[in-house]
Amino acid sequence: MKLAYAAADLAFRDEVRAFVAARLDPQIKRKVELGLRLEREDYVAWYTQLHERGWITPGWPAEHGGPGWTPLQRHIFDEETLLGGAPRIIASGINMLGPVLIRFGTDEQKRRYLPAIRRSETWWAQGFSEPGAGSDLAAVRTSAVRDGEDFVVNGHKVWTSYAPWCSMMFALVRTDPQAAKPQEGISFLLIDMNAPGVEVRPIRMLDGGTDLNEVYLDNVRVPAENLVGELHKGWTCGKYLLGHERTGIAGIGSCKQQLARVRSVAAQQGIAGDPVLRQRIAQLEAELMALEFTGLRMLSANQASRAPGVEASVLKVRGTELRQALYELLVDVAGPQAVPFEERAMTLEGSDGFASPAGLASLAANYLDSRKLSIYGGANEVQRNLIARAVLA
Repeated sequence: MKLAYAAADLAFRDEVRAFVAARLDPQIKRKVELGLRLEREDYVAWYTQLHERGWITPGWPAEHGGPGWTPLQRHIFDEETLLGGAPRIIASGINMLGPVLIRFGTDEQKRRYLPAIRRSETWWAQGFSEPGAGSDLAAVRTSAVRDGEDFVVNGHKVWTSYAPWCSMMFALVRTDPQAAKPQEGISFLLIDMNAPGVEVRPIRMLDGGTDLNEVYLDNVRVPAENLVGELHKGWTCGKYLLGHERTGIAGIGSCKQQLARVRSVAAQQGIAGDPVLRQRIAQLEAELMALEFTGLRMLSANQASRAPGVEASVLKVRGTELRQALYELLVDVAGPQAVPFEERAMTLEGSDGFASPAGLASLAANYLDSRKLSIYGGANEVQRNLIARAVLA
């Protein structure tokens, strides 16, 4: 297979690179480069720029407001925006719910929800994981019982990212507890986060943040029209969504971003020539090249038309473990200056260079936060089981 960009692809890369340089707020760029915490308004500011350019939903087809890009153009866009210091697209409505509604939603659901997602007016939480039902989503116990024109939902979701920023949640709920197989009794519902009976509780994480949350649902009434796909067939929607999520979690662009950060910190620390460090960087760079080539092979003509399958699990496992290795190396390079998380140090003040106090202060927090990468989207141990069943069966 020839892995080379055509002239049109190279021109598109230059176009994206120029757009990021011209439209990304320098303050937001600096926060991203230093690994500092971004707020909702930071993401919305960048997403607004992308929306105005028509690039906010890179994976959506043109008829639903997407740019109509090829898979390779999406790869280039992801890489160039991250290398340019832009925030990654984290909104679950863009990356997860949007593709599901386009594939399984009613015309009314598409008209109602897709435009608001593109304009960043509605942010969506992902209500999948529960206590005792994380990677094994077939074990979800949150119930939804039909009552007239509504479903009445009761249960407990956990590890819900950015829930306080979201006004809606898409959730897997159990609608048929007597189904022969657990997967056959699950449905996919859209739930108003401001409805009576919804309670959000933040979870304090290792790095001091509260991006993850618990969501309690106590007799929450959800209109039956908020059912996506067929009743009891939500597992199909969930699998489709997770294929897109796992592909994105690979984070090839993020890996390149952090590899550049390793080199910058090492140079500013005066240890860039250390032979052991150079060997570790070379090893990670070789692994990143292999990961990228694997991703590009998935974008080839004979693969691009397929829905993400076991290949997404391969990218998820290798990509998340590589990102964790890069954050570990960053802490090693910084040494004792990679101080534990301190809120007072996590600012832009005195932030000239990656080896500045602000840049180094964020490394320990970034490392701790990266520990979750191999767990969310389906733990890597479970992904290896999926890969083994698909390849060795």
